[in-house]
Amino acid sequence: MSHHPEDLSHHFYTRRDFLSRVGMGMGAAAFGGLFGQTKAQAGLNPLASKPSQYFGRAKRVIHLFMNGGPSQVGTFDPKPLLTKHHGKALPMDYLKTERKTGAGYRSPFEFAQHGQSGIEISELFPNVAKCADDLCVIRSMHADVPNHEPSLLLMNCGESRLVRPSLGSWVSYGLGTTNQNLPGFITMCPGGYPIQESQNWQAGFLPGSFQGTYIDTKHKKVEKLIENIRNQRLDSTQQRKQLDLVQKLNQRHLERRQQDAQLEARLQSYELAYRMQMDATDAFDIEREPQHVRDLYGNGTQARQMLIARRLVERGVRFVQVWHGPGQPWDNHDDIEVRHRKLAEQCDQAIGALLTDLKQRGMLDDTLVIWGGEFGRTPTVELPTPGSNAGKINGRDHNHYGFSMWLAGGGVKGGYIHGATDDFGFQAIEKPVHVHDLHATILHLLGFDHEELTYHYAGRDFRLTDVHGKVVHELLA
Repeated sequence: MSHHPEDLSHHFYTRRDFLSRVGMGMGAAAFGGLFGQTKAQAGLNPLASKPSQYFGRAKRVIHLFMNGGPSQVGTFDPKPLLTKHHGKALPMDYLKTERKTGAGYRSPFEFAQHGQSGIEISELFPNVAKCADDLCVIRSMHADVPNHEPSLLLMNCGESRLVRPSLGSWVSYGLGTTNQNLPGFITMCPGGYPIQESQNWQAGFLPGSFQGTYIDTKHKKVEKLIENIRNQRLDSTQQRKQLDLVQKLNQRHLERRQQDAQLEARLQSYELAYRMQMDATDAFDIEREPQHVRDLYGNGTQARQMLIARRLVERGVRFVQVWHGPGQPWDNHDDIEVRHRKLAEQCDQAIGALLTDLKQRGMLDDTLVIWGGEFGRTPTVELPTPGSNAGKINGRDHNHYGFSMWLAGGGVKGGYIHGATDDFGFQAIEKPVHVHDLHATILHLLGFDHEELTYHYAGRDFRLTDVHGKVVHELLA
């Protein structure tokens, strides 16, 4: 007969509760060690600001994602020989494309040299060209496959098939945020999700608090940008009392479940949502900017996004991703001249303004700006296929063998061109830079060794670059 009073709670153990009590809790300890320990388990705020492993020039990142794949030979990689072979078969034995393509297709856009560095930039980006001496143009990027879904995940998460944390999540995990009233990682895409949706900014196996916070920037009013940003029934004092009670109850719930990572992330989100009411209202309201600043960025969705991005990093957000739009707007299999020109007109002024504004505020030195898509496009014309670009021979197919991206600020070498594609702009042949190398370099600029920034999960240490990647030191100032 037991000499202890009966406790009804003993009749309602979960399996995890039972394991934690068997063998002095060794079962739960082993289980927890297998999946890694969250910052909350150590009694720390997972988004608290943390030092990098060593001094990094970059303190924050703005990633301008031109989803769909801009044409490198129409933007930042001029190929005069392609003009000579316009309408002719290209003499390239290694030309392998996703679908059958036709003859060489010259760029419909003129190039000119800009700045003291003389970097050649397409007429599509006259305002970006004014900042040529701040640009570090990589003309030798390459990825793994010519398909949007895996290439998007590779560029964003370092892995094209399996669930892995995104670059922004790794940066938030490594550095935290200096503003506890805003998320450490914000992603903006107007009009809905891009291809692969929220997987592009997922936290993967990292604690959920490091996942990107999505904002639909087609809306102008803060109340529509962020749902429930204001409580219409309770003032801030009443909300605080209510939240404290709910969090106290939830904390008991969390403790009984051995600090479950997903539950912990949900509790963190409640607290963050309350704190965001003041800071987010301010950060996303561009009407608080002087008129001359708004005029600098121009009108339209892209202008609004770029200005918000500057306001966010100015307020301590570590990683801001700016998507051009839902779907893949730069995926121009036909009418590439008309469509690329329209897309560039939507964002060129705003991108040039962002670089200029950051520089004038003394922020470009420690803000890394990244521009590019998930891959490039073929130097050959795409042939019509049933149900796609029917009857049109004026577009380009996907090309992962060679494409262009550029970096600015944050410790990169301005006015510099790195690597090259072949004479026609198809394949990276000189100083090739894989996406893993780009990620390793970005982390280096932020003060991290990409081989040392790891997270223990499922019995092994994971990192953004997996078992690949090398820092491209020639890109560094």
